[in-house]
Amino acid sequence: MFSTSTSAPPIPSGAAHMVVCGDDALAHRLAAELHYVYRTRVTVVIPGGAPLADPAGQRAAGWWPGGRTSALFGRFSAAVGRVPLPRQTADDPAPDGGVRVMEVPALDEEVLTEAGAEHATALALVHDDDEANIHAALRARRLNPRLRLVIRLYNRKLGQHLEELLDEAARVADPGMDPAELDATTTVLSDADTAAPALAATAVAGTSKVLQADGLLLRAAERTPPGPDEVARPGLCTLALLSSTTSDPGGSEGSDSSGDEGPKLLPGDEEVAAATGRDTVVLEAVSATGPPLPPRRLGTRRLPLASLFSRRLRWSVAGMAIAVLALTIASWQLTGAGLLRAAYLTVLDVLAIDDPALDEPTGRKVLQLLSGLIGLLMLPVLVAAALEALGTFRTASALRRPPRGLSGHVVLLGLGKVGTRVLARLREMDIPVVCVEEDPGARGIPLARRLGVPTVIGDVTQEGVLEAAKIQRAHSLLALTSVDTTNLEATLYARSVKPRLRVALRLYDDRFATAVYRTLRAAHPRALTRSRSVSSLAAPAFAGAMMGRQILGAIPVERRVLLFAALHVAGHPQLEGRTVAEAFAPGAWRVIALDAAEPADRQRDLAAAPRDDGATQEPALVWDLHPGYVLRPHDRVVLAATRQGLGEILAGAAARRD
Repeated sequence: MFSTSTSAPPIPSGAAHMVVCGDDALAHRLAAELHYVYRTRVTVVIPGGAPLADPAGQRAAGWWPGGRTSALFGRFSAAVGRVPLPRQTADDPAPDGGVRVMEVPALDEEVLTEAGAEHATALALVHDDDEANIHAALRARRLNPRLRLVIRLYNRKLGQHLEELLDEAARVADPGMDPAELDATTTVLSDADTAAPALAATAVAGTSKVLQADGLLLRAAERTPPGPDEVARPGLCTLALLSSTTSDPGGSEGSDSSGDEGPKLLPGDEEVAAATGRDTVVLEAVSATGPPLPPRRLGTRRLPLASLFSRRLRWSVAGMAIAVLALTIASWQLTGAGLLRAAYLTVLDVLAIDDPALDEPTGRKVLQLLSGLIGLLMLPVLVAAALEALGTFRTASALRRPPRGLSGHVVLLGLGKVGTRVLARLREMDIPVVCVEEDPGARGIPLARRLGVPTVIGDVTQEGVLEAAKIQRAHSLLALTSVDTTNLEATLYARSVKPRLRVALRLYDDRFATAVYRTLRAAHPRALTRSRSVSSLAAPAFAGAMMGRQILGAIPVERRVLLFAALHVAGHPQLEGRTVAEAFAPGAWRVIALDAAEPADRQRDLAAAPRDDGATQEPALVWDLHPGYVLRPHDRVVLAATRQGLGEILAGAAARRD
């Protein structure tokens, strides 16, 4: 009917079965992550296609010959090919037989059943449509109450309610479910939220090696090698060695396929000592974060007098007031009346509502004529003031234009899902921002208007748009549109205006990103250039959630990713009964923290936001671990690991259970 599959050597027997539903960059990278890193059987469901005919016997055979399938799997393989294969030995069964691709017209219960959701370990719903993901999650929960659901949702509040609803549905459908298993039944994630901290940090500090997961904050710093007479600053541990070409203007930003010249994640002490001249990434500081502070706005709803009326109009009104005051004093002196009566008569004369001074002295007549003249001159001033105030109120809710003297700001291109989250993150840090967006109805426009962030509406590839955003005086440029070529074109034009501008651009294709990085570094060796892929930053967190492991976050190291996961030591032969030093596998994983709380008092989610009820909470994580500490089965640790290393640890735990 609609099923297609690939014919290749099978995944090891007993491997977990995962289902991924989606057809974008995140779905492709997530499937590749599960297939190659965690060595699971994966079914990829691509909705939106026409149903395929099912010749007799072909579906039962488990594969589908023909050009349509080849083209379909070729598209998937192209995405998978961007993720490197883990190192394998001759005894390892090849994992290439574990990918099955289905192209379906719609995602209904029949499709989920065909994909194996009833017996699968986990299902990831990563469509770009929140409503479609919610409908599919409800159907999947009816089919399999124990199915681990990982759902991509942009709406945070809706995601929290959906988690509670689906967990309650699983509890009702299967009352005997273990509470610990129920905790990991439903996970709602957002790729934009996962990538936003790294992208914002890249623009502000020139590095995206910042991991913030609500209650946990890790800061990793790039350090240059100390000189002959210098002493290296201490750090908790060395997380990575940067590429040997990172200081070479003609070099490329290293990725998994860079070989010996690429970055080295979690190197050993001997390797760090031998890598003279290479920059390092060191875990420099660890601290707890408090409740998020409300963002300080660049604008406010209260309109001061200066914004209501122009300077010329204010001077005109001031001149009229001085003239009226002078006439009041003159009337007081000439008529001999009291000061209040003189002021009252002057105002009546100015407004032309007093009786003519026919029987009054000559001085009084002259003053009345002058007051009438002042009143005539005041009329257009009052009309202008009313029109200016009306125009100001009408534009109070409109987008702000960049002020004339603005400098040292971040120019943010694109206010889609990712750009909106990055904008919110930058404003939380009180970083001045100017946004550029082509679509006036883009998702982030209301947020920019509410925060009073200056915004330029226009095509960033057109001449004059970046100049309107004051790119010549900007601190950095964040090109976050969904089109790689648009980001590149905007970056090249911005560099022509300001050659040493700090740039971070969103690129999906690794090969394209490598070529771009090399070219920009060669053309502008003194300028900082970084390329980031939102899907590559988010995919490890989604894959870890599908494996039932809590991924606290990911730190990008050039074009590679270092994961931070919370693991229980029990069941992992690479950790259990070993010292901290023995549990360190260079290039794969390293224990960096220990949860010192008693098992009954541990937080269920280390990444949960701290309580904001005023109660103090002692930190439970110990970071400066003694190398000789023996890891016990009931311990919970924070592990820094590569994708392959984390997959190996999980595979070892699965083998022990079998």
